Amino acid sequence: MIILSKLADYGVIVATHLAALPDRQVTAGAVATATRLPQATVSKLLKSLAHAGLVTATRGASGGYRLARGAKAISVAEVVAAIDGDIGLTQCSVHVDECTRTTYCPTRPHWAAINRAVGQALAAVSLDAMVTPAAFVPRMPIRPTSPETDEPRYSA
Repeated sequence: MIILSKLADYGVIVATHLAALPDRQVTAGAVATATRLPQATVSKLLKSLAHAGLVTATRGASGGYRLARGAKAISVAEVVAAIDGDIGLTQCSVHVDECTRTTYCPTRPHWAAINRAVGQALAAVSLDAMVTPAAFVPRMPIRPTSPETDEPRYSA
């Protein structure tokens, strides 16, 4: 099973929350309350996202955090990379020099292609799409209308 780290998952939740409030600055405490995540974790994530240039922070009584760019211009891949570093499904996908099998491993080129595909898939999803509730709802098959066809039709 391929799983993002819990922090990367929470980072996407935090960034998506900020994307839902494009005209507001929100405090780490308000984000923690709204997302039901621990405040210390949210603060750590916001600092990582700010360091990566994905959010901006303003100090003071009316300060807080907001996205540095529009939600359509920030991908899930950027958020994950800000928290976990380079996206890699295998060690050799990211740390080529650390693998002793690089010169003779028959699967390495395939893992590289798979890694690129996963990275491209995450890069294709913006925070704006994550805010939209039905953006990824799969189309549901409808029963065939005539008995002579076994192929399902799909709703729009």
